[in-house]
Amino acid sequence: MEIVNKQTNKKAFKEGFRDGIPIGLGYFAVSFSLGIAARNAGLNALEGFIASALCNASAGQYAGFALIAANASYIEIALVTLIANARYLLMSAAMSQRISPKTGLLHRLIVGHYITDELFGIAIAKPGYLNPWYTYGAVAFAGPCWATGTALGIIAGNILPLRVVSALSVALYGMFLAIIIPPARQNKVIAFIVALSFACSFAADYFPLISQLSSGIKIIVLTVVLSTAAALLFPHKEVEQ
Repeated sequence: MEIVNKQTNKKAFKEGFRDGIPIGLGYFAVSFSLGIAARNAGLNALEGFIASALCNASAGQYAGFALIAANASYIEIALVTLIANARYLLMSAAMSQRISPKTGLLHRLIVGHYITDELFGIAIAKPGYLNPWYTYGAVAFAGPCWATGTALGIIAGNILPLRVVSALSVALYGMFLAIIIPPARQNKVIAFIVALSFACSFAADYFPLISQLSSGIKIIVLTVVLSTAAALLFPHKEVEQ
């Protein structure tokens, strides 16, 4: 039985590693631009590598780096990162239903730690219970690509001319546009909320009281208020039923 389990785990690891290759290549490109943001926040290559190795979230990391650059408090950074990564709570809940009850706590914790949009997508698509070794295989390639890309982005930011660094910084904004434009084109409500968030973020810098708040508090307030208002005014059809 033990030999069979080892063979099954080895096969799952190989499948995960194979499926993690395209994800890792995409991670490398995105994290390279993220490294530019980390460099602008004052992090060195080692610090950026560790940050990406421990926090596998592009939006959460970018928000964290931006707040570090703004000298925000630890509490602000923690709250903004929590809000930016709140969707992973739902993904973890869904993933928990796909893990065998016999799976140990340590395996569950490791799989939960490495839940990202892409890794969740390939894992949840597997039929039956998920073998944790499948996730380990995907992470074995994708994880180092994410951390290494961030470190190399920081190194490049210290070497390349200022104009090139500024151009690379724009690439990260392009990534966010690539995330929000497809669903916004398909759903007018999402398009409206995105446009409204842009307008509110711009106006927050000019309103007398709000403009005095730190950037971290502004992000927290706008995110909570707009997402709550959208959920109340435009509830999902499945929820209404």
